[in-house]
Amino acid sequence: MKLSFQIATRFLKSSKGQTILIALGIAIGVSVQIFIGSLIQGLQKSLVDTTIGSQPQISLTANNEDKLILDYEKLLQSIKDNEDQVIHLSVAADGPGLIAQEDNTYSILIRGFDIEEADGIFKIKDALVEGNLPMGENEVLVGVGLKEEANLSIGDELEVLANFGEMATLTITGFFNLGVSSLNSSWTITTLETAQEIFGYQDAVTSINMQVTDVFAADLIADSIRERAQDETLVVDNWKAQNEDLLSGLNGQSVSSIMIQVFVMISVLLGIASILAITVVQKSRQIGILKAMGIKDRASSLIFLFQGLLLGVGGAILGVLLGLALAFTFTKFAVNPDGTPVVPLFIDPLFIGFSAVIAVAASVFAALIPARKSSKLNPIEVIRNA
Repeated sequence: MKLSFQIATRFLKSSKGQTILIALGIAIGVSVQIFIGSLIQGLQKSLVDTTIGSQPQISLTANNEDKLILDYEKLLQSIKDNEDQVIHLSVAADGPGLIAQEDNTYSILIRGFDIEEADGIFKIKDALVEGNLPMGENEVLVGVGLKEEANLSIGDELEVLANFGEMATLTITGFFNLGVSSLNSSWTITTLETAQEIFGYQDAVTSINMQVTDVFAADLIADSIRERAQDETLVVDNWKAQNEDLLSGLNGQSVSSIMIQVFVMISVLLGIASILAITVVQKSRQIGILKAMGIKDRASSLIFLFQGLLLGVGGAILGVLLGLALAFTFTKFAVNPDGTPVVPLFIDPLFIGFSAVIAVAASVFAALIPARKSSKLNPIEVIRNA
């Protein structure tokens, strides 16, 4: 085996131009695979973060007459005890309201949260653009859209018509921007206790919201929660059921990415096999002499397998570096007007390592054909025809 390895390296060194050409071909294949794969993964992650990164990925609501979840703390504890993948868990008390401001009436949705718990899902602290979070009784955050429409300022008092015609007075402590115009114009965020008091929910809530570590497993986690709850009035929904078009698009991207990568690697494999097959013909005289000197068929086959391995390793390393360079360069040239990348750079070490391993394996597999051809060479015929 050592002799085969030494001969393989000597063959590669003796044809440096051909060796560089093969290694470069492998490197280009690997770099394209890493570039496309990283681009698609970055795009998918960006789409998921944009659409559901600041929203509940699983929501629990009630379809009873009052639309209220009673004794919700017991349900929360059950979720915490049994669902390791749930990373953010928050309850909400919601209700519609009307406010009158400067002879105009505005319809709003009052959302009561435990701010600290809800921040993990809705990123309320990051969305705060002015003022402070509501901490006391009857304090409220207002969206920037409603602020502009109603000409509101911090410290203003809102007379809210809610719950069977009752009036509530809320003091504005700040303004938020959630990045969605409809939410910025309709949502008002207050404490859980304030919302429960306004709508007379007592200790009940209208929804339980959560985010999970693996967003693509949200449907399975939702099914698990539904089975364990055993409550016919409880509706368990997840983002995958609500965003079927988005999910279909993500799946289409993944399939197209895999197809491109497969065909790139097939082309690399065929190129290596054809060039190494030519190498067998070029080196047939040397192989014939080696066989006449006593080298075994297995050892002569190993020469080309080692060549494939060395070319694969060298090409994979060069391809990884080139692929990362392409991906990084793309994020610098393809940018939004604010300077942020159109597609954020996403580096997945497992994917990169897998791509490199596939390239090495494909190179070794491609070398099987010339290796087998080499083992069948008859030294006497080769020397006679040389």
